This record gives sequence, structure tokens and C-alpha cells, in this order.
Amino acid sequence: MFDGVAEPAEAGESVAAVLLRQEAGWSRLTPVKGSKRGPYCLTGVCFDCLMEVDGVASVQACLTTVQDGMRIARQRGKRNLGA
Repeated sequence: MFDGVAEPAEAGESVAAVLLRQEAGWSRLTPVKGSKRGPYCLTGVCFDCLMEVDGVASVQACLTTVQDGMRIARQRGKRNLGA
């Protein structure tokens, strides 16, 4: 599920690859200005592809392999640590 909508994915594909097929290819909004960010380096260096995966925020989409039943959402603002 991607933002509540079922999306097909191939075995071994990264979450970032699925994101880049979306019409809106951004993964998160920055905490200060709300600027849209998306996959940039695709190697885990830049942290622009952070998303919420199965309720866990700030997961690097480029380093995360898609799994059946995974719930993925765009991250809006800063991470909530539940405090």
C-alpha cells in the first residue's frame, strides 16, 4: 500500500523505485519549509528519500526492499518519536 493505495511491485524492487513510478514522485516534506524531496542519490547517502514504512518514520526508501503487505506513506514534516 502506498499512501493508502495498492501499488504493484516486482520482487527485489526498492521502495524508491515504486515511488518514482508515481505521478507525484516526492517522498517527504522538509520539517522547516515544507519543501518536497525525493530520491536523489539512490545509494543511501543523501537522506532525501526518507519515508514512513509500516509505521516507522525516516526509513530510507532507496535501501528498503518492497515486501508483500508493506504500508508506505510520504513523510510530512519532522519525525515523531512518540514522546
